[in-house]
Amino acid sequence: MSDAAQPTAAEVRAAAEAVKAALDRHLAAVERRSGEDDPAVYEAFNELAAAAEEYDELLYDRYDEVTPFEIPGGEDTLPPYSGPEEPNALSVLIRRDYAVVEPQRLLAQAGRVADLDGDPDIDTDSATGAGSSVHAALGVLFGEFEPDEIASRHKEFGLEEGDSTLWVLAADEPPEAGEWLEAPFEQADPQQVVCRFDVSAVFDDDLGPDDDDSDPEDLELEEALEDADR
Repeated sequence: MSDAAQPTAAEVRAAAEAVKAALDRHLAAVERRSGEDDPAVYEAFNELAAAAEEYDELLYDRYDEVTPFEIPGGEDTLPPYSGPEEPNALSVLIRRDYAVVEPQRLLAQAGRVADLDGDPDIDTDSATGAGSSVHAALGVLFGEFEPDEIASRHKEFGLEEGDSTLWVLAADEPPEAGEWLEAPFEQADPQQVVCRFDVSAVFDDDLGPDDDDSDPEDLELEEALEDADR
């Protein structure tokens, strides 16, 4: 940044005073909070984050110094809850991602399910049969097993887990039958979320090799089962 565009010392000082004032407002909001998702606390938090970020930028531009503040991104947090205090209905939204890492195992499992079912409508031999394509195999397996069972047995089906999330949304009344079937996730309002649970490999980045809590006996049993399936 050129000298002409640099902030003045007075501007940096004013930004520092703004951080102090924002800290006082945030503490006061926390002390007066009316519940876990008090909107006043949420607003004071955002004001403090904005003031700290402004001060950090001006301090760097003027003095080439930084602060120890780490400002969390607004997109990583849910907005304050604005749903009913005593909900009479709820919706559970689940997303689970998988990678198909062993297509042959997936095809074999789908063919096995089709054979056990003995359903004449499921053709295991034709070009569109259960064991002939990943697309057909996925249709068979997800039609046969509940999503929770697939999640617990994903390795048996040649799948590898990716990220997953579960949202619990509150509502005053349950929706009418068939109301949302055409667009099931379109009306997922983050402000109606009571709680959410996320699983991602990014949360494990800080774990070292000594932090792996896998039981050796469990690993041996898993390898034995995989060998039996081959």
